[in-house]
Amino acid sequence: MTKLVIENAYIAPVVGEEIPDGYLIVGDDGRIEALGAGPAPTVVGADRLSGTGCLVTPGLVNTHHHLYQWATQGLYQDATLFEWLTGLYRLWARMDAEVVYGAASAGLGWLALTGTTTSTDHHYVFPKGRGDLFEAEVRAARELGVRFHPCRGSMDRGQSQGGLPPDEVVEQLDEILADTAETIDRYHDASFDSMLRVAVAPCSPFSVSEALMRESAALARDKGVRLHTHLAETLDEEEHCLEQMGCTPVEYMEKLGWLGDDVWFAHAVHLHDKDIRRFADTGTGSAHCPSSNARLGAGIARVMDLLAAGAPVGLGVDGAASSELTSMAGEMRQAMLFQRAVHGPKALTARQALEIGTLGGARNLGRQNEIGSLEPGKLADIAIWKVDGFRSALTDPVCSLVFGPQPPLARLLVGGNTVVENDELKTVAHDQVGRNGVAARERIMRQEQR
Repeated sequence: MTKLVIENAYIAPVVGEEIPDGYLIVGDDGRIEALGAGPAPTVVGADRLSGTGCLVTPGLVNTHHHLYQWATQGLYQDATLFEWLTGLYRLWARMDAEVVYGAASAGLGWLALTGTTTSTDHHYVFPKGRGDLFEAEVRAARELGVRFHPCRGSMDRGQSQGGLPPDEVVEQLDEILADTAETIDRYHDASFDSMLRVAVAPCSPFSVSEALMRESAALARDKGVRLHTHLAETLDEEEHCLEQMGCTPVEYMEKLGWLGDDVWFAHAVHLHDKDIRRFADTGTGSAHCPSSNARLGAGIARVMDLLAAGAPVGLGVDGAASSELTSMAGEMRQAMLFQRAVHGPKALTARQALEIGTLGGARNLGRQNEIGSLEPGKLADIAIWKVDGFRSALTDPVCSLVFGPQPPLARLLVGGNTVVENDELKTVAHDQVGRNGVAARERIMRQEQR
């Protein structure tokens, strides 16, 4: 890899002072070597990239997603979460590895085109005899060259046992644990510059047995990987937990050993004051998914209260079937506006929104020492946004990124490698990625009709 000097740019490092006319040097090892106020130094043999009219930020970090849902966008448009899930479970039961590959290719490609360098995925539906679904999404991520944190999800509590999903889409506890352990051994890379890490992620309190939750936590901690699940997304979920478990969702998680700095929850919309204190005390993170929560009428997470308490908060776009074509850049804006709608215009600032979309996400994933801010020694996961032209009227480039529509993406670097240039994917055939997503939808719909 050749060294790269980005010069004459507005640099928003997230940690440290912003640099209005600065430079950043990417070393030949894919890490940030230096940054500072211009003019840029001469670096022998380095490529130089003009950042004139551009804002340089860390790459965005998406901490909750369901990539397979790209194939089922636009369905059940006016449903609650439980209605939406009930309607879609049987359709998802017909997905196969081809569907997952196409959906993951399109979903991850879209995230890259909208500034994301690291993404999780929570895949929890594994129909029998449908191929290697986990491998399919890993392959898509490797082709694109994005940093990937897939979560081996699971469900073992079907309708016959009081759960929400139909029995045909759940697995047996023993096979879940065995496959999860094998998946970690096969794919998880704990190295500093890892492109692939695996988390353990039973789906939710209303689709998973108490035994699976406990055993999953033990497995994850034995393997040294992180834990993830949905939690406190709707009031229906709280009612379900109170009725069947005799406690609130967060109380249930604490009872099962699921609070800690190796855990992050998706949504966490309906939290009590004591829940927020426990999140902060234990370092438990949450992935705020404002667009999905709004689309399903779930509510608005207490982001300001979580941040004030010192609890880690990141952002997630959630699955494309509940937040159609949502981008991480768009989620920063949504998060800011939603908090202001509740708490007033001095609530979440543009820079706080940028931080939870970058460093906050890195904290959720346990990678705050590697990604999420622009600092020497960290990985060169960098987004370069064009904020000139019409956007020049906004003299604050961070405001331009967060308050307005997403700016064009001049360059997206992952470990110093170019993934996007001038709004075009460079690691894979740009147009093919979109076609992969269409093919995934057509295939799952054909299988539903059989």
